[in-house]
Amino acid sequence: MAAALDDELELDNQDYYSLLNVRKEATQDELKASYRRLCMLYHPDKHRDPELKSQAEQLFNQVHQAYEVLSDPQSRAIYDIFGKKGLEVEGWEIVERKRTPAEIREEYERLQREREERRLQQRTNPKGTISVGVDATDLFDRYEEDFEEMPGGGFPHMEINKMHISQSIEAPLTNSDTAMLSGSLSTHNGNGGGNINMTVRRVTSAKGWGELEFGAGDILGPLFGMKVFRNLTPRCFLTAQCGIQFSSRGVRPSCSLMTARHLDQNTMGYLQWRWGPHSSMTTSVVRDTKTSHFTLALQLGVPHSYLMMSYQYKFQDEDQTKVKGSVKTGWFGTVVEYGAERKISRHSVLAATVSIGVPQGVTLKIRLSRANQTYLFPIHLTDQLLPSAVFYATVGPLLVYMAIHRLVVIPYTRVLLMQESVKRIIEGEESKMGLIILNAWYGKFVTDNSRRQERAQVIDVTVPLQCLVKDSKLLLTEASKAGLPGFYDPCVGEEKSLKLLYQFRGVMHQVLSADTEALRIPKQSHRIDAVA
Repeated sequence: MAAALDDELELDNQDYYSLLNVRKEATQDELKASYRRLCMLYHPDKHRDPELKSQAEQLFNQVHQAYEVLSDPQSRAIYDIFGKKGLEVEGWEIVERKRTPAEIREEYERLQREREERRLQQRTNPKGTISVGVDATDLFDRYEEDFEEMPGGGFPHMEINKMHISQSIEAPLTNSDTAMLSGSLSTHNGNGGGNINMTVRRVTSAKGWGELEFGAGDILGPLFGMKVFRNLTPRCFLTAQCGIQFSSRGVRPSCSLMTARHLDQNTMGYLQWRWGPHSSMTTSVVRDTKTSHFTLALQLGVPHSYLMMSYQYKFQDEDQTKVKGSVKTGWFGTVVEYGAERKISRHSVLAATVSIGVPQGVTLKIRLSRANQTYLFPIHLTDQLLPSAVFYATVGPLLVYMAIHRLVVIPYTRVLLMQESVKRIIEGEESKMGLIILNAWYGKFVTDNSRRQERAQVIDVTVPLQCLVKDSKLLLTEASKAGLPGFYDPCVGEEKSLKLLYQFRGVMHQVLSADTEALRIPKQSHRIDAVA
């Protein structure tokens, strides 16, 4: 019996059809019969010997895996074309079923390309930041001047006064060595520059690593630096860094030392010393829990000393909403910041922060993080503490987000979810020559010749209406259509209508219905030839 089982184990290298002992054209009934017979033969409970029981369990699992693949039409089609390697490609679960072999081959090649791109991104770990600073002080400060004497009429003047772009990639050289290449470009009020850095990191042990940095730029000149990280104990680590910057003013050395310790499960304490152009001593405590994040920091140094405290509350919702506030005071003045951030898609996070400072003024900061890319838009509103600037910086982004989310994001998401269903509904209706919505619009239509100068405000609702079709019928109640799934009101306060062009029994139909009018289609009176 052992020899027989050993021979059967070699079938793992053969295809699934051989494993189930069926032909490639086998029907579902033939597959099921062979699967049941082999399950009874190789069931682990039928063997008492431990070695035989283990081998039987392996064969039982292999037979089950083969049957799972061949009993599913799509998995079987993929296996017939590409073999086992085709089933290992991620993404088949979201591919539309009932594909032809040619479509499956094209989809496989697309998924393979995406898989290679993901592997490349994981290896290079690209990171980037784009920051665009906007000077919008004319929106508020201009009202203190003589408005009539200002050139350009009554339009406020806004301009982009600074930009910063940085990008970095990593390239693993060996299991312990990694090379990193980074660069940045900056401009402010017409003056700018850039730099490029090359860093090589080596992991020396499980407790530490070291890296060497080489840089060059058109502002500060060549740079040479070294950094070392070391875990001193399971609860404490140390980071040391030193560098030499060559510039037109001479050689500028710098050095920093930081030590950190776990004070408890959620709290870290940091102590950092810097020596160089900006010497300082900084101590901070950071507490991070499931629902909150708190930071308290004190810095004593030249030219700036400050005390900073920040708190962030994390809502336990699917959008990972966070609200935060901070106070920072020192020789430079006092800055108060508050804001919020929210996850808007699987890989994107949107954040808005209002910064109020003396003498900095009021600034609105918008941040969009998309995977490893970050986009920053600091908008400087005023150099003074104006209540109007604070109000608009707080309420404006909130209203814009709510409007876009309600009028654009939610309807668009619903339409995406409906698209998969609408394909199946259309296929079913086509097979019986039933009801197919060709075009549907909802909103304000301009039909009167005397009102031609007015602009129509309509949205396409073809997909949402097709999803409401059941048994070749569409029934709409007397309630406003704006509340239907996938609909929204494109013209609040205006008189709206619903216009449909549909096909039933191969005949074209058309109807224009008022917003709160009950509608039942198909109808003989909607036939285009009947209307004509």
